[in-house]
Amino acid sequence: MVPDVYYLALSAVLFALGVLGVIVRRNPLVIFMSVELALNAANLALVAFGLRHGSADGQVLVLFVMAVAAAEVAVGLAIIVAIFRLRERLSVDDLSLLRW
Repeated sequence: MVPDVYYLALSAVLFALGVLGVIVRRNPLVIFMSVELALNAANLALVAFGLRHGSADGQVLVLFVMAVAAAEVAVGLAIIVAIFRLRERLSVDDLSLLRW
């Protein structure tokens, strides 16, 4: 069996890559994927902690987080596609278009 520390280390690396992608990139689609990567890293950590304590609470919480993430993906991609159709390019600077 793989030690829990490996799962937590992988989760930390994935989370750091997700945060780095949000900070460095200017493309909203790449930023969106980076946020999802960080969210999945947190899910991996929750499952690892649940495994360590021998309970299914972490897995249940991950199930709810994944349901919310699916809704987030649908809304986020719809907004990104709408901005791309309007401007014919993708940039974080175009998101000021969403203001009143």
